Amino acid sequence: MADGPHQDQPLVTAGAPLEDAEAAVVLVHGRGATARSIVQMAGEIGHKGVAFLAPQARQNTWYPNSFLAPVESNEPGRSSGLFAISEAIATANDEGIPTERVLVLGFSQGACLASEFVARNPRRYGGLAALSGGLIGDSVDPDDYLEGGDSAGALEGTPALLGCSDVDPHIPVERVHETEAILEDLGAHVEKRIYEGMGHGINEDELSYVSELVATLVDGVET
Repeated sequence: MADGPHQDQPLVTAGAPLEDAEAAVVLVHGRGATARSIVQMAGEIGHKGVAFLAPQARQNTWYPNSFLAPVESNEPGRSSGLFAISEAIATANDEGIPTERVLVLGFSQGACLASEFVARNPRRYGGLAALSGGLIGDSVDPDDYLEGGDSAGALEGTPALLGCSDVDPHIPVERVHETEAILEDLGAHVEKRIYEGMGHGINEDELSYVSELVATLVDGVET
């Protein structure tokens, strides 16, 4: 997807300069939002030594239809968005930050992309935070992610936060449960938090939990 619709868009950064950072957070914005808006989260969850990288979607939308639509109806945006996350992680890797100290966070449409990326590219990450989102498709089949069992455990204990309302108008809570099951089969340590009557948004409890995850990325790193 090097020539995908999102590949000529900017990568917005904040926090520690990449060349000085010990860890990184990739922030994936939601539909209609921007990289510059989500990168402001750095002020709420940031810690010394952490760089923030936020890819931008063309026309502020990663894919055109609901994440519950058939996958092919959201191409090439979906695949291009997944590649944008990969590129952001590679940018951190190129500056000496290993993937096991990179946390991938997304909200809404960005949370769907973030969870889909980690599930389809299983390895040890610094973490995943999918806030009001879940795996993409009109249905999700564990066999599509587990590759006949070969990927079982491949996330190697990656900590993952799934946060969502029980009445989110865009995200059926059942898809959050399905996402949890697949991530656990892939070897993630999942913290699922379902908030009663919250609607579609991010709350202070989620931000506090993510801030703690980010802090662990630099805890114990030699300086």
